[in-house]
Amino acid sequence: MINGGHVVIYSRDAEADRAFFRDVLEYPHVDAGGGWLIFKLPPAEAAVHPADGAEAHEFYFMCDDVDSTVAELSAKGVEFTQPVTDAGWGRLTRFRLPGGGEVGMYEPRHERATGL
Repeated sequence: MINGGHVVIYSRDAEADRAFFRDVLEYPHVDAGGGWLIFKLPPAEAAVHPADGAEAHEFYFMCDDVDSTVAELSAKGVEFTQPVTDAGWGRLTRFRLPGGGEVGMYEPRHERATGL
């Protein structure tokens, strides 16, 4: 039986992004060997959306209060690349990882599946 999921974030500077998850987000982790860190994530959900073109995959962090989370992470030097916008289903922003990639973060307005 499937008992978990594993998210992979590809990075041009994996060491910097691992340090970000370890030091800025303060996520617990294990070292799978040679400094290859695997992070414990908060409860997660998966959604399947229709695609007209090429299939793509995205990763979004969820939070209870996007404004206070933006303020907390900004104080730690995190660069936000999009202002907080109202997407209807939640309040959404994006931030840059040290390796150059971006991830989304939102405050959901929909019922969360993480409590199931």
